[in-house]
Amino acid sequence: MRTIIVLSLFLLSIRYVRSAPKGVTASLKAKWSMTPFLLETSEFIGEDGNEKFWQFADTSVRSYYNLIIKKAGQFLTDLQVNLLKFALALRSYSPAVHASQQIASDEPPPEACPAFVSIHGQHSCSTKDIKKLLKAAAGRPKPYLYKNDHRYPGVIKTDVPVVILYAEIGTKKFSSFHKVLSEKAEEGTLVYVLRHFVAPQKMLLSGYGVELAVKSTEYKAVDDTKVKGRQLNKTLDDDNDEVQGFLFGSLKKSHPELQEQLVELRKHLLESTNDMAPLKVWEMQDLSFQAAARIMSVPKFDALKLMRELSQNFPSKARSLTRVAVKQEMRKEIEENQKHLSETIGVHPGDGELFINGLHIDLDIHNPFSILDILRGEARVLEGLHNLGIKGEQQGKLLRLPVNAVDDNYALDIRHPAIMWINDIENDSMYRSWPTGVQELLRATFPGVIRQIRRNFFNLVLFLDPAQEESVELVKLADLFYKHKIPLRIGFVFVVNTKDDIDGFSDAGVGFYRLLNYIADEYDLSQTLLDQMNVGETLSVDTLSAYVKRKFPKANAKRILGVDSEYDDKRKDGALFYKKSGLHALPLALFNGVPLSPDEMEPDELETIILQRIMDATTTFQRAVFMGQLSESSDVVDYLMEQPNVVPRINPLILSTDRKYLDFTATPGDLCYSSHHPILIHYPHSPDDGMSIVTMWIVGDFEKVPGRKLLLNALKHQKASRGVRVGVIDNPNGKPSEDNTVLYRAIWASFLTQKNKAAIEFVQKLLKEESSQLLQHGTKMKELLMQGMDVDGFEKKFNTLEVDFIHSQQLFCRDVLKMSPGQRAVISNGRILGPFEEQEEFTVDDFHLLEKITLSGSTEKVKANIKQMGMKPKHASDLVMKVDALLTAAPKGEVRRDVSFIKDTHRWAMFFFFFFFFSVDCPVGSAISRGGIHSPLVLSQVVNVRLQVFMNCKAKLSEMPLKSFYRFVLESDVTFQANETVSPGPVARFIELPESPLLTLNMITPEGWMVQAVRSPHDLDNIHLQEVNGVVTAEYELEYLLLEGHCFDLSTGQPPRGLQFTLGMSHHIDIIVGYFQLKANPGAWILRLRKGRSEDIYQIVTHDGTDSPADAGDVIVVLNSFHSKIIKVRVQKKADKMNEDLLSETSESKGIWDSIKDDGEKKKEDVLNIFSVASGHLYERFLRIMMLSVLRHTKTPIKFWFLKNYLSPSFKETISHMAESFGFQYELVQYKWPRWLHQQTEKQRIIWGYKILFLDVLFPLAIDKIIFVDADQIVRADLKELRDLDLEGAPYGYTPFCDSRREMEGYRFWKTGYWASHLGHRKYHISALYVVDLKKFRKIAAGDRLRGQYQALSQDPNSLSNLDQDLPNNMIHQVAIKSLPQEWLWCETWCDDASKVTAKTIDLCNNPKTKEPKLTAAARIVPEWVEYDNEIKQLLSRVQEQGDTAKRKQTPSPSQHKKG
Repeated sequence: MRTIIVLSLFLLSIRYVRSAPKGVTASLKAKWSMTPFLLETSEFIGEDGNEKFWQFADTSVRSYYNLIIKKAGQFLTDLQVNLLKFALALRSYSPAVHASQQIASDEPPPEACPAFVSIHGQHSCSTKDIKKLLKAAAGRPKPYLYKNDHRYPGVIKTDVPVVILYAEIGTKKFSSFHKVLSEKAEEGTLVYVLRHFVAPQKMLLSGYGVELAVKSTEYKAVDDTKVKGRQLNKTLDDDNDEVQGFLFGSLKKSHPELQEQLVELRKHLLESTNDMAPLKVWEMQDLSFQAAARIMSVPKFDALKLMRELSQNFPSKARSLTRVAVKQEMRKEIEENQKHLSETIGVHPGDGELFINGLHIDLDIHNPFSILDILRGEARVLEGLHNLGIKGEQQGKLLRLPVNAVDDNYALDIRHPAIMWINDIENDSMYRSWPTGVQELLRATFPGVIRQIRRNFFNLVLFLDPAQEESVELVKLADLFYKHKIPLRIGFVFVVNTKDDIDGFSDAGVGFYRLLNYIADEYDLSQTLLDQMNVGETLSVDTLSAYVKRKFPKANAKRILGVDSEYDDKRKDGALFYKKSGLHALPLALFNGVPLSPDEMEPDELETIILQRIMDATTTFQRAVFMGQLSESSDVVDYLMEQPNVVPRINPLILSTDRKYLDFTATPGDLCYSSHHPILIHYPHSPDDGMSIVTMWIVGDFEKVPGRKLLLNALKHQKASRGVRVGVIDNPNGKPSEDNTVLYRAIWASFLTQKNKAAIEFVQKLLKEESSQLLQHGTKMKELLMQGMDVDGFEKKFNTLEVDFIHSQQLFCRDVLKMSPGQRAVISNGRILGPFEEQEEFTVDDFHLLEKITLSGSTEKVKANIKQMGMKPKHASDLVMKVDALLTAAPKGEVRRDVSFIKDTHRWAMFFFFFFFFSVDCPVGSAISRGGIHSPLVLSQVVNVRLQVFMNCKAKLSEMPLKSFYRFVLESDVTFQANETVSPGPVARFIELPESPLLTLNMITPEGWMVQAVRSPHDLDNIHLQEVNGVVTAEYELEYLLLEGHCFDLSTGQPPRGLQFTLGMSHHIDIIVGYFQLKANPGAWILRLRKGRSEDIYQIVTHDGTDSPADAGDVIVVLNSFHSKIIKVRVQKKADKMNEDLLSETSESKGIWDSIKDDGEKKKEDVLNIFSVASGHLYERFLRIMMLSVLRHTKTPIKFWFLKNYLSPSFKETISHMAESFGFQYELVQYKWPRWLHQQTEKQRIIWGYKILFLDVLFPLAIDKIIFVDADQIVRADLKELRDLDLEGAPYGYTPFCDSRREMEGYRFWKTGYWASHLGHRKYHISALYVVDLKKFRKIAAGDRLRGQYQALSQDPNSLSNLDQDLPNNMIHQVAIKSLPQEWLWCETWCDDASKVTAKTIDLCNNPKTKEPKLTAAARIVPEWVEYDNEIKQLLSRVQEQGDTAKRKQTPSPSQHKKG
């Protein structure tokens, strides 16, 4: 009762005035259509395996959200269901669904067809037509299939038709098609592929941030034009907010009669808390610690919410924090922990960091979509460990084990006697003048210089067949290296005939080898090797004999080359080494043991490749010396050969980076469950603890020779290796019966009844060919039994064994291992190698290599951890195998950090089960880390977590750490409206905003998103809530996903300047800097060289990161996720175009234009190209007036180029009307600030950057010159005159600042300090107007130079204060500026009144002395400005009236999803 009275008195004290709540909302929708939750769910489930996708598709019907989640629960764990809900809230899989939709549009789909099949280009909406279309399909080309296509898991055949079904899972049409096609796919008569196909509808997105930055009001830059158009009567959903301890949602429910008074009370409280008065410097110093103290003072379950509240509304909360007292013990503990964190994991005070299970999540790179992927990966591993019975602390220990990334650069051990070394850098006298110390590697040299040090750092081994033609060229190259004293030790392995009865008179290779030995014994090998290889163009018996007679006339040829030659020593060694090494076809080379690919063995390329390898290896050695790993006493070759990538044999199958693993974490209902595991063979000399660290399963048909040989090799390897178990799985060629499983049943019976040693000896006897022959000729099994065996036990078991268990193993091979009957494979700790080809051998050496590679991961550490669990040896060995498979199969990321604290009294944690999150966070960090604060709060609602937060405060702040309001748009689950339909989507809501400051809205989106404002009547660059009635709404659209790439000329290694690409049919880009951006929506796109000179001169050679094979002609790129996609393209000039230059003077004027205009002979139209940028309604108003002033002073056709990134929706809506009315062309250009270039955070500085940093890539190559004109300029002359001005070889021309207005002398910063000394006699130029010769600009790579200098200078926040102006003036010595005549730019601030008469343009630049508002200055300084303004206002008024009529007719469409 007391509470009600107090509340009533409080309400009575407030004067009642009815007013709408004020605030800002921002939303972001996808440009493509809404995708159904059912299809997104199918993509989520499909990531866990193709079979699961089809099982879900088979049983799904179109249904409500809750039913979809329930259905998905049949295929997912509870944890995965929570992640699915989060993925659906994020719409994370929408691009994957829409990609299919875009591919379908290229077919194109038949009219009014909800589902259809495409059979080799022919379409049908009916199942009845399938049979007819299949008959003629063979005569038509097969369609292209993408990596992410859903192929039905039927019989795999390549010679059958491909049928693509475009349909929506869950519909009746899908079911009817699916029934027919799945049956035929199972029969093996066709390949069945499903792609999603749905009806269109818009949707809102999440996973981005929205910032309202507080703007400086030193210069008034707000438009005074009133916002017209329909009022948006939107309200903010704020009922559940707590303000100063009052829960208004609860109060409104308890006291409905006080609704209006409660609204006023809430508004009063908000205004009283949002004190934006600026803080003194001394008040700011402790803000970070005060924020931490405030957060620590509330219960831990509320702490994250308060942390988010403070960080997202910091400008209005800062003053209240200054009154918070900070305990000295808390400050001391934080500082001690900070010192420890800095030393252990490199986290410094003020850094905002997030760790998930020890993985560092870089918040500058990661976003909710990539974090979702990380969570899914972590969930698989943690659930796998849980299913294997590993819980609690042991889970964390195993998870943190370092798993080595798969090496793709294996080396062969070159310390082999079969290698014939022709030189030795360390011991040969010819190198004695070289220094020997490894420290010489650290001595500075000119770039590209190869250091001459008397150590065998670089070793080249050539495997040659002397009789091959290519061998001569390779030996010549080796001799070239030798004679030029390149510090390269060179060795040869000659692979020749190994037969005993062969001689040098019948085999040239053998003759060559014997002659080589003769020379080595009698002469100096290195001096005469090349001479011997020069016996002729090709080595033959005749040329060899002639060479011996000519060079060694006194020698006895028969004694050298004959059958009984004395010089045949070790002839077989080379061939045996080559065979044992497993290397590919001759000739081949090893550099420091690493094999070169066949492509690199071309003699013309090999020299460059070897020299490049030397340079690369030098860097590695330098690092080793610096880190103390390589010392003066080290043997360099031994050091090289003891690296983890050195193996005894090169087997591509074993060393491949593309590895498949069995999932041992399955449940009893799954095929991979342990009931299918084979009996395992332990060798008598098992380790002392009885645990086996490596488990190998041998799969094959053991009635056949290859199967028996494979198992025999495995047992031979097991005998030589401790801690290896061998299991046997039978995969008979036919249906299992007693007749075709005799051998396998005997193996099985022996291990069930005999002691280990006896069983192994018996199995080895059985596997020998003589035993097999005896059995085939009628010998009984009991006659093969060995002494010491339990004969009765064996016979009883052998005679009673059924074949059913063999049939189950055959099913395991078919359904889990995907093997056909009779095929062979080896499985090592869950890693599947095979199936092998029919003639493919897997030798004992291969088993040795396989064990080495298996142990190269974390197997030893897994064993050590499991040993501590005190299990029986057999169960422990099983667990080692299963855990090793689980951890090794998991994607390899960063090393997990073990984050610990010295003290943790003032660190709070929330304890749940399963996940371990660790966040090191500054409570008042950057905009990006503010999103990081929101993420754990949402993710804690998605999955069970143990969340720890450390207050990483920064002491002695000198400025406000956060100058903006911020919202992160992210929800843990799909939300629903009151009518049970899905809400349109998440929205950023700002409801606790002070009304006095001027705000500017920025969207902070994941990399690769091209976002634009599409609807808002308000000026989003200048939001002033005092002048707004109601809510400022901003609607944005994800216009494109960005495809980024790097392009290089393979011959030069440089970017092919002037090369043009097209993506799909419309988007094109010019390659100037080696980096390119292409814009597209989800779908499959073809990347091609643009028709014209690009296609004529160049060809695409290879490409990485695309969705087509590296050597395919068509480069296909599939955009099917919100993640950034980055590709690499390598091109090369065609053989007959090697001397052509895309940017040459002779070719560009005609050739480039020909590539853009169909009529190559047509003369270029004389067009004046004007570039400008603007943001906010005021500057867009100035921009329109500038355009009109340009048009009124020239007769030349005009084309305006505007940066689209920051234009308002109203400008983009009206520019086409203005173009039609005033008669000009225009184009909106877009460019995303590249991720590799230092990012700016303030919108104004970003816009300045766009003015200067990307001039070479913003515009098509056809444009020779462009003029930049500031939006707030008025032109009084023909700009054609400026375009045609001779720049005297400079790439651009700027106007210098005026010196004539003397009273402003104190404000001319360029006349003193740094600028005075840097410029010398040169002038400081203003960036309000400049002309760019784009041909010259690109030719001298001015863009690269400017970006390079910007990258260096911008790291310092105090440099480049006027970025667009300071940068070209700073670079004036490297990129020349042509100083334009002074009359080209007049500005009242710097120029006197007398010079105004001759002014060709007038710039409304700010006056630092008077700070006069722009609008006032414009009307006073430029009389015609008002006339232009009125003329444009009349046009916009007519356009507004037409638009209002059209908008009234639009009605929103309802959501298609219901909750159920």
